[in-house]
Amino acid sequence: MAICLSAGVLAASIAAQSFTLAWTHSVEKVRWEEDWRIAGDRLEVVAARVRGSGAGMEPPAGAVLRDGVWHYRPAIAPLRVLVLTHSPYAADYELCAGPACRPLAALLPGLPDHAAVEIVPCAGSTATAVTPGARPSR
Repeated sequence: MAICLSAGVLAASIAAQSFTLAWTHSVEKVRWEEDWRIAGDRLEVVAARVRGSGAGMEPPAGAVLRDGVWHYRPAIAPLRVLVLTHSPYAADYELCAGPACRPLAALLPGLPDHAAVEIVPCAGSTATAVTPGARPSR
């Protein structure tokens, strides 16, 4: 299985059944992480963590605090497409698959300052590496 990323004409695929999406809150400067997996033709969030709290960042009901990190499972139905906003006004998202973590801009070289990045399960893919190329099929 693989996940496909695209933004306009830019595209890449990563061989992975699951991945972690991480970012730093633009105001509070606190790291958030979500663990995702491919579930058929959709992406399913299976766990999330936030390393603190602050304005607009309260952990949800049922979250558990362990070693200064809130752990919880978001109540989000599986998605066909996960859309992320890439902007110069906030730190880039980081995508971790296996031992490697890389910013979206490194996965999609030439990513413009303002872009919507789509992440989807690759249809029938057997990708084995990050490979720039054609847009993923849905």
